[in-house]
Amino acid sequence: MAATGLQLQREFLERRAAPAADVVAAIDPLTTIGALLCCIAFFHVRLQGGYLILALLVFSLTFPGKAPARASAQALAREVAASWFVTAAVLAIIGWATGTAEALDQRVLMAWLLATPAARLAGHMALPPLLLRLFAAGHAQRIAVIVGACELGRALAERLRNPNLGVRVAGFFDDRGPERTGEAAAGATLGSIEQLADYVKAHRVDLIYITLPMASQPRIVRLLDQLHDTTASIHFVPDIFLFDLIQARIGTVDGLPVVSVCETPFRGFDAVVKRVSDIFLALLICILMLPLMLAIAVGVKLSSRGPVIFRQRRYGLDGREILVYKFRSMTVTEDGADIRQATRADRRVTPFGAFLRRYSLDELPQFINVLQGRMSVVGPRPHAVAHTELYRKLIKGYMFRHKVRPGITGWAQINGLRGETDTLEKMERRIAYDLDYLRRWSLQLDLQIVLKTLFVVLDGSNAY
Repeated sequence: MAATGLQLQREFLERRAAPAADVVAAIDPLTTIGALLCCIAFFHVRLQGGYLILALLVFSLTFPGKAPARASAQALAREVAASWFVTAAVLAIIGWATGTAEALDQRVLMAWLLATPAARLAGHMALPPLLLRLFAAGHAQRIAVIVGACELGRALAERLRNPNLGVRVAGFFDDRGPERTGEAAAGATLGSIEQLADYVKAHRVDLIYITLPMASQPRIVRLLDQLHDTTASIHFVPDIFLFDLIQARIGTVDGLPVVSVCETPFRGFDAVVKRVSDIFLALLICILMLPLMLAIAVGVKLSSRGPVIFRQRRYGLDGREILVYKFRSMTVTEDGADIRQATRADRRVTPFGAFLRRYSLDELPQFINVLQGRMSVVGPRPHAVAHTELYRKLIKGYMFRHKVRPGITGWAQINGLRGETDTLEKMERRIAYDLDYLRRWSLQLDLQIVLKTLFVVLDGSNAY
């Protein structure tokens, strides 16, 4: 819990406290734009406005970059290739929608598409962790102390010990004894909180992190007053970071600082990227699958009595009620206060419906829901209203999954949680994956989920 809750503080430290982090953030945009300029020069093409606009788009899509996980050279190459594929797909959609791609030299674009992954890979391999440490070591190492030897303080200390940050943690200040702070903190406790100001002046401390609980406000105010006579930078790390945060971020409202603890990942440009990718994928699949969907509609009509399309009320974005479409696969069309999930060998499922459900073909009409703006291609699967009303009372954080549009496929489904959730534990695991998706979202993750869904569907397990 603490590791998740400290994500916001960790990102703040990595962005503000270490010049080495800026190097990592610039690798992808600089190598990508550099590859574009090299291709333009190679083909002796004039650097016109279209290429400058393309470079600006690339920069906005790739900055700030992230250091890929370096489990192996092969894993790094796969991660770089997948990231570039997503960026290139977004650029292709923009170029197709605006008609600007045709104005650029096709030789340059093709060479650039092929050269960029190699340039990015070389950039990341040329800056191993050792180089980043040397970069950080070139700056004077700053001394930090932490006020509060609590769980939050110890977790923060671990992150500050990252060599890329150029920070040395001298120790803790706490009024509690070793029996309450624990052995790990006791060995590094430098004194009581009252002794902090004198220590800071005597040892030229650069950074002070206050991790006292918000209930200690009077002590914090008194401590800040004592520290006014020092030149140390003071940071307050509120204990809300111990909670399970969703897309936490720091912002302002007309100059007043605010901390968001639960927010949708789709804000600003990310919202545009998500919606454009949804429309593109939904249109493409509807066009390609139109003959199959017509054949399925005829099969449903001929195989059993009832409507071709089954409409069911479910909760969508912000908990608003939506109608979700499916090809009817059962002899019933339940949409009331009591809905029973389909089970293995369920007699309500028609023979043709069993085939549709095995390969998720009954879900194809939901791409129309995507075009309507009710759903997304990737997101938490929508549950029937009756099920949502039940589980929102049983599972903590259940309704957080409605901070985004529900999806046709999702992070939980490709991790073995497709199909019936016949126990509370299974539903809790599904919700845990849904919330993890909200924390981790990226266009690259969406693409990975879509591709893996194809293999999950072909496998046909847990679908009945």
